[in-house]
Amino acid sequence: MTPIVLGALSAFLFGAMTVFIRVALRTGAAPEAGTLFTILPALVVTAAWAAVRGEWDVASAWPFLLAGLLAPGISQILFTFAVRDAGASRASVAVGTAPLFAVAIALAFLDEPLIAGLVVGAALIVGGGILLVSERAQPEHFRRLGLLLAVGATIAFATRDNIIRWLGTEATAVEPGLAAFATMLAGAAVTSCFVALSRAPLTRRAAGAFLPAALCYGVSYIFLFEAFYRGRVSVVSPIVATESLWGVTLSWLVLRQSERIGLRLVAGAALVVAGGVLIGVSR
Repeated sequence: MTPIVLGALSAFLFGAMTVFIRVALRTGAAPEAGTLFTILPALVVTAAWAAVRGEWDVASAWPFLLAGLLAPGISQILFTFAVRDAGASRASVAVGTAPLFAVAIALAFLDEPLIAGLVVGAALIVGGGILLVSERAQPEHFRRLGLLLAVGATIAFATRDNIIRWLGTEATAVEPGLAAFATMLAGAAVTSCFVALSRAPLTRRAAGAFLPAALCYGVSYIFLFEAFYRGRVSVVSPIVATESLWGVTLSWLVLRQSERIGLRLVAGAALVVAGGVLIGVSR
């Protein structure tokens, strides 16, 4: 498959994962347990893919283990709570601002040049964020803390991406399946520690409730790494940025009135995606 198709599939599945997390939380499952039950099956998916490809040189994948502590480690914890408090659609839009934070970190620490496309893209994302926080048609379960948690998850995503770039893994010999497995392995370690400290109940019912989200997450990660290994970042990143629109669209289709998706939210998602696309192209 081409990088564009792989990136589009990754974006769609990430949006689907967000909706499935919200569905699982509505069953009463604890979000603490949800973080672990989302990552563990995804870890199995990525492990199976790496095994099929014969990629088991884990020692060479240490940069991805380091990056995985942030995302999906810390980021998945924050994101699950964000979906609980803000809803699937609004958490998706907030996470779509990742290119803004990635560029800010790169400008500050990696000495990347500031060009017009980055500025305009950042302005579009900020505009989308303003629409998101100023909307009045909010669901009953909505709490603004959820948006802050989603931003925290987004910063973890963006920092992870810059760490990988700083370590020079763009030219690494580590194959995509192994890279995806390594990040998931580190993420599983972080979430396991979090669940142990929180003493959240781990039930078979909760594991089953989060399984659809986990499978979407694992396959999405495989597609994401395969896309970045096959195509330029400037081509793949804008496609992956459409995950926000998929999150909003799928939330409207599956969750309907519980998400209360209005015109301002849709417009905010469109601005965030447009800004992410422009930043991806410019970089």
